[in-house]
Amino acid sequence: MSASLVTVSYIAAIILFILSLGGLSSPESSRRGNLYGMLGMSIAVLATVAGPHVTLAGLPWIMAAMLAGGSIGLYAARKVQMTQMPELVALMHSLVGLAAMVVGYANDIDPVAALNLSGAEKSIHELEVYAGILIGAVTFAGSLIAFGKLSGKIGGKPLLLPGRHLLNLAGLLLVIAFGWQFMHVESISAGMLALSLMTVIALLFGIHMVMAIGGADMPVVVSMLNSYSGWAAAATGFMLNNDLLIVVGALVGSSGAILSYIMCRAMNRNFLSVIAGGFGGAKLTKKVDGDATPAGEVVSVSAIETAELLLEAKSVIIVPGYGMAVAQAQHTVFEITKLLREKGINVRFGIHPVAGRMPGHMNVLLAEARVPYDIVMEMDELNADFPETDVAMVIGANDIVNPAAQDDPSSPIAGMPVLEVWRAKTSIVMKRSMAAGYAGVDNPLFYKENNRMLFGDAKKMLEEVFVALKA
Repeated sequence: MSASLVTVSYIAAIILFILSLGGLSSPESSRRGNLYGMLGMSIAVLATVAGPHVTLAGLPWIMAAMLAGGSIGLYAARKVQMTQMPELVALMHSLVGLAAMVVGYANDIDPVAALNLSGAEKSIHELEVYAGILIGAVTFAGSLIAFGKLSGKIGGKPLLLPGRHLLNLAGLLLVIAFGWQFMHVESISAGMLALSLMTVIALLFGIHMVMAIGGADMPVVVSMLNSYSGWAAAATGFMLNNDLLIVVGALVGSSGAILSYIMCRAMNRNFLSVIAGGFGGAKLTKKVDGDATPAGEVVSVSAIETAELLLEAKSVIIVPGYGMAVAQAQHTVFEITKLLREKGINVRFGIHPVAGRMPGHMNVLLAEARVPYDIVMEMDELNADFPETDVAMVIGANDIVNPAAQDDPSSPIAGMPVLEVWRAKTSIVMKRSMAAGYAGVDNPLFYKENNRMLFGDAKKMLEEVFVALKA
């Protein structure tokens, strides 16, 4: 394939990637968006493999790598549960960072990459290599820690080292100093030493950065790492002089940055405060007029009583959270929703932007269970309707329905927009226990007079509710 045909193929792939991002903006068009993305990636890979830069000698290695990677991807797609998607996404981000690091070192070692380069061109090439490895190392290490936190292998509480901001500043200054040394020394060994030391610092910074971020900020972390992986891909494109990688990396990087901003706004946080960490790490006690005792009593209900409340209602809003994902109860939720709608009850779902462990987590689970898109609504669309709602049912959510965000200025989540389920005539919260949520903040909702607690595993209790509804 000629170079001009490869360029045309790349342009077609870029257009398809843009259409893919547009399609992913709404649930109704997300399937079409995914199709555009897969088609664009297929064109990009085929054009690259068939392009003039790939020799016949290297083709078997490329095909073997594609076969291995495709097999792993197919296995993951078939075996990984939807509830494990957040950690899978984080793991995929780490591979993008690792690829940027490997390509960067390959470019620095390979003398052909810097052939006939001198002066400004040589400096620009070295800067591309240095920046690519730096971004890739931070993305790789940070994504692995995020994977550990999301999968439960690492605790969700932030690790706040003494003088952590000074440590980060010292690391930044060392990265700049090693960068100057890498670009100005003539000795290959000295340059490689500077590059290696920078890589170690970048890896440590990636670990420290995500370890210092509290569990409640993990949706922001996932979107932030998505942005980092895009910029790592763009840096790889600069190193390889590949226009497609540069454009696609910029698309992913910018869209991830915008998504991070949306997530931060949904939590009434700014991006720098998320990076600084600390949210979700405080051990709080509930204070009422100077006393630490809860305001009110907890009233528990049974599955049969819950079914009776639902059958007596005319309007029901269901608020899903990570507890629903862990219990894999979304299919039972759909069956209950279907039954209630057949009885003429208006059932809708309220989705908080940071519900779950990644952006859109609840939307994906509900779509998997075939819940109709038109009854799945964002927080801003439903909050005004709670006073006219008979039953608000919270399934495994905690922090996103916490009234302390509005009532307690001293709360760490003060000012965070939440779903106002306590304004419904009756709210039912499904939880295993009275433990605090992922943010570690006590929830006064549990003690409201109009609130009822349905304790137990979400899937098991919902199945009991479903049986009672049919009876």
